[in-house]
Amino acid sequence: MRDNAPSGTGLEDLWADVPHPVVVVDSAGVIRAVSGPAVLVLPDVAAGRALADCAPAWLVEAHRPDARPVSGLIDGLEYAAQPSALADGDVAWWLIEDTAPAVREMRTALAREQERAAFLDEASAVLMASLNVDRCMEATVRMAARHIADAAVVVTPATGGRLPVVCCDDQGTVEHRQVSADPAQVAGLGEALRGFPPVPSRWIDAASVPDWLVPRGFAGSIGSVVITPLPGHGVSAGALVLLRRESETVFTAGEELFARLFAARAGAALSAARLYAEQSAITRTLMRDLLPPQLHRLEGVELAGGYRASEDHEAVGGDFYDVHPAVGDDGETLIVLGDVCGKGLEAAVMSGKIRNTLQALAPLAGDHASVLGLLNSALLSPVDTRFVTLVLASVSCREGLVTLRLTSAGHLAPLIVRNDGTVEEADTRGTLVGVLPQVNARSFETSLAPGETCLLYTDGVTEAHGGPLGTDMFGEERLATALTRCAGLPAEAVVEHVMMLTSQWVSERSHDDIAVVAITAPRRTHLSAVDGHTAGRYIA
Repeated sequence: MRDNAPSGTGLEDLWADVPHPVVVVDSAGVIRAVSGPAVLVLPDVAAGRALADCAPAWLVEAHRPDARPVSGLIDGLEYAAQPSALADGDVAWWLIEDTAPAVREMRTALAREQERAAFLDEASAVLMASLNVDRCMEATVRMAARHIADAAVVVTPATGGRLPVVCCDDQGTVEHRQVSADPAQVAGLGEALRGFPPVPSRWIDAASVPDWLVPRGFAGSIGSVVITPLPGHGVSAGALVLLRRESETVFTAGEELFARLFAARAGAALSAARLYAEQSAITRTLMRDLLPPQLHRLEGVELAGGYRASEDHEAVGGDFYDVHPAVGDDGETLIVLGDVCGKGLEAAVMSGKIRNTLQALAPLAGDHASVLGLLNSALLSPVDTRFVTLVLASVSCREGLVTLRLTSAGHLAPLIVRNDGTVEEADTRGTLVGVLPQVNARSFETSLAPGETCLLYTDGVTEAHGGPLGTDMFGEERLATALTRCAGLPAEAVVEHVMMLTSQWVSERSHDDIAVVAITAPRRTHLSAVDGHTAGRYIA
């Protein structure tokens, strides 16, 4: 005998005491138990009888092991039947009376609001997932066309005399347009673009909607239109236009309110994306001036530079270098490498100011004392206490010989790599720039034979912490040892070798900004490359 069989086991009495209408039916369609309230709904039901003999046809047809909820009439009243699967294929049918139209309407309204709430949650997640303006507008019209209307259009404020328009039809096809049109000619559109409250849908003549506001794939006549603003951060982000075919129902007041709720989320997302795009454009513009320049080969000398900010997610920092080419045949090229106190964007902004000042002082490349003195005067401030260490290198090339004049102002002295692998430290010292009323510095002059290199570097190289325990500094001795293997190498190879060793030394650990510049006297003559600018093959 089965465990859940009510007959002869007392379980029938248990089902009879259930305070809700329920009928238990086996896989053969025979009633095995009924509750007391079920007899009031279906007077003929009884244990042992066939369901088909005492229940309505809609319930008999629905009875199967994988039964699903059904509904139908019993004595003129609407009932919903909810199945519960039991052991051995039995099904318990729970009968729920839907007694009044008001109840049905309430349930329908509740289900609709639950769907709308779920849609708005989904819309917020989708719209805020991207900070790209175009993708945000595309997501807006796709979701609106799929859930709210037959077609959707986003119109944003005019740029360059043209209206950016993004359309989507009921097939999900998105189209971008640039339209030369007056939005004031469309009722409610001009006001929506200025952020005013929307006009009611019934005030808009659907026949007056211009073609540029209708997706190409939209079939049929327009029967109803909703135009609502896309609220932004203080200013309107645009307008949302919803179109519904003439064959469909017009927009109700509740649907217009729902459209405004969706538009509020879309406007916030679009405004955030536009703000991000503007900030990114500003950042890119500023970065072009803050990033160290690409170094190129000058007449008679090779130049190469390497840079790494203190944080891998940042592009700029306090270390910098610049090259100011010589003016005239007798002029000297001024190469500057420096380290501003601090890290990150603030230090980068300070380095930008210093680089601009040095660019103005470049004509004084032959007088390092004057350059440092004028820069020091420009940096002295009771408000900003930042300072900078610098090394200046004036380079001239005459008759194949590269002459260097080096001056350090509180900075590490440059290293010179001779052809025999000997590494020399330039004999130059000086005080910090931007701290004391005067800068005292001693210059050093030397020459580079073909193949020899002068390396300018910041303390991000020598003070990089690494090693087995991550506490050892790279140090000047390791740097000098590494440079002995760079004798005779091109400038780019020297920089690449130093940057590679430093990066390997710090691994994933935190570090200071790193900047390196190599000045090399070419060992051999270069053939021109295909582009006429970069170095080609060496020839003896």
